[in-house]
Amino acid sequence: MIPELGLIEGYFGRPWQHEDRKRVLARLRELDFSFFHYAPKADPFLRRRWREPHPEQRLAELAELSRVCASLGLRFGIGLSPYELYRDFTGAARKEFIAKVRALDEIGIDDLAILFDDTRGDVPDLAAREAEIVHTALANTRATRILMCPTYYSDDRMLDVVFGKRPPGYLEELGQRLDPRVAVYWTGEEICAREFSAGHLARVAESLRRKPTLWDNYPVNDGPRMSRFLHLRAFTGRPAAIGPLVAAHAINPALQPHLSLIPAASLVASYRDGATYCYMAAFRQAARELAGPRLAEMLEEDLHALQDRGFFDPGEDRERLRRRYAAVEHPVAAEVVRWLDGADTVDGWVEDA
Repeated sequence: MIPELGLIEGYFGRPWQHEDRKRVLARLRELDFSFFHYAPKADPFLRRRWREPHPEQRLAELAELSRVCASLGLRFGIGLSPYELYRDFTGAARKEFIAKVRALDEIGIDDLAILFDDTRGDVPDLAAREAEIVHTALANTRATRILMCPTYYSDDRMLDVVFGKRPPGYLEELGQRLDPRVAVYWTGEEICAREFSAGHLARVAESLRRKPTLWDNYPVNDGPRMSRFLHLRAFTGRPAAIGPLVAAHAINPALQPHLSLIPAASLVASYRDGATYCYMAAFRQAARELAGPRLAEMLEEDLHALQDRGFFDPGEDRERLRRRYAAVEHPVAAEVVRWLDGADTVDGWVEDA
């Protein structure tokens, strides 16, 4: 069984260019993905400045994305992170939140995701507060599907270290309080899960009282360290057996939109091929189809340099690789060159919003 597949643009760092995003959407539909959620961390009007309207140009681009998705048969969603709204969801704050939800409706959304990730969460009644916000969105949106991402969206204890110790029984209380219509994003046993096991997913489903919607943090490469590597290899650790155990499976892509399509195609193969799936064969096929035979060979030949050694390779090797890919006219090659030039490193990127 292949679950509903999607892509959530939920990374830190430089957002994709609008035209690249549209081209990727068309490819995703060809790969049988069925939804796209726009939620880049660099969009301040969906995070710290969520109370403010988007500038006209960005608003127009989002409306165009909605139309493009509709024409392709993709569900279009937006992820709203109402920054620390749970600390005071009364009076003016509640009204501003409802106004924002209705403004997103005007863009034309099928899905609305309320995201509480990457904020402090060490308050005792966190689950109740978040459920109230989600239910307010549910009551005031025209979107036909509502999702939420918990503050503690993984078993990974790093979340407790960074954002404060999670309240006892948080996940179970959230599952009990949330309307059954609300889907819940989950990243797995770790923030960047190496694999998803049936036992783990069954336990999470029991806690949430619903199958989780996977927020799969591969091939994302958005951290100060991760952005120095290109995540190109095909998916592993996502066996076809988990298909019936999840509500949907969304991937968080890399900072390189066209390169992200290579592992995206392999996820489809992993579910489709089941026990016969071979991850390197899936990589080769996806790379050939998306980049062409010669460029696919180059990517495989340089896989260790790009994904394993990354930016920590000696400078002379980067220069050799740059010359090699600069000689090829293709969006995939251009993304490798840009990465080699250091344009995609997260700590070197400054938000211009």
